[in-house]
Amino acid sequence: MTLQQLQRATLKSQRLTQVSPFGNGKIAVLNALEHLGYIQIDTLSIVERAHHHTLWTRIPDYKPGYLEELVSERKVFEYWFHAASYLPMKDFRYALPQMLDVKRNKSHYYNADPKVMRYVMDTIRWEGPKKSRDFESISKKPGNWWSWKPTKLALERLFMQGDLMICGRSGMQKTYDISERVLPDNIDTTEPTPMEFAEYLAKTYLLAYGFTTLKQITHLRKGELLKKNVTEVLNSMLQQGTVQQVPIEGMPSVFVQSDLVDKIYRKPTPSVRLLSPFDNSIIHRDRIKQLFGFDFRLECYTPREKRQYGYFCLPILFGDTFIGRVDCKTHRKEKQLELIHLHIENTTIDIEAWLAPFIAAVNSFADFNNCHYLTLTKVSPSTLTNTLKQAFPKF
Repeated sequence: MTLQQLQRATLKSQRLTQVSPFGNGKIAVLNALEHLGYIQIDTLSIVERAHHHTLWTRIPDYKPGYLEELVSERKVFEYWFHAASYLPMKDFRYALPQMLDVKRNKSHYYNADPKVMRYVMDTIRWEGPKKSRDFESISKKPGNWWSWKPTKLALERLFMQGDLMICGRSGMQKTYDISERVLPDNIDTTEPTPMEFAEYLAKTYLLAYGFTTLKQITHLRKGELLKKNVTEVLNSMLQQGTVQQVPIEGMPSVFVQSDLVDKIYRKPTPSVRLLSPFDNSIIHRDRIKQLFGFDFRLECYTPREKRQYGYFCLPILFGDTFIGRVDCKTHRKEKQLELIHLHIENTTIDIEAWLAPFIAAVNSFADFNNCHYLTLTKVSPSTLTNTLKQAFPKF
């Protein structure tokens, strides 16, 4: 298997080479979550938030309300994968190891007051689902000894240890309820063994990416036991023939699903996708650099003077090649999408090949962000500026 074949195999597994790969509408959102394993949630709203952006990339008729409906229908839940995420409800039991670890670890970073935790649990149990702001208003009443900050910490701790679940959202405002009232009756709530958890992670990554490595599976997950168990699972799959260990030039050997190894992968349709910085396909930065030679870092947390590309850059995928990134911002009041700085880094591909699909992708992205106007402020290399500015339609 060549490097190019692996690139195309993983893009296909990530469903970035097809139109509507998961179908349409709300069911497509559930299909996407069950295939990808999780969708990362992020609070940044420079453009449409990451969880909506990632799903829209694969579901052209996606609407943010679909995700909220699936949560209220108890088909999707929120918890931690490697970060705050939406996960398919069928995988709930695999969140239990972390929930129980938080519950058993009294010195966890959500260091909430046990008395306030009991108060929060009792209030939600008897009065029904609550938002954090509900406790904020209660705390302002005369005679109450608690304040909003302790109740917020209690909510987060109770959520992280699995006593509370998020039963709905209004934007980024979460509504909490008692877990047993949120979980469907048919959901398995037995804690997986360490080996079952390792097998879940291995299979999740293989389904979503087509290949994996030990480092990718254990990324941001601590513990030598997990590494040992994942290694054992991968070796067992190797012996069973469900995966093959493939040497790839410039990379450590990888475990590839056997049914993908001998396939012929044709060059994808020359379309352009503007990816979220938190898209599943690029979230493991070392993997994307090794596989595609694309060095991507989100610079919004980098001091302005040290930024190389911009505050909130979106990777630009053209077919099976990352050709650059664009720093974007939505000006919502003006309904304007600004391309602050477009960086074209792969200049070996002629602009005529990617210009039309890039324009189409930007138009579609502007519409997704409810923007009717578009501005292109800066282009690198500057020699492309006139061609690009002339090509962009006037909204």
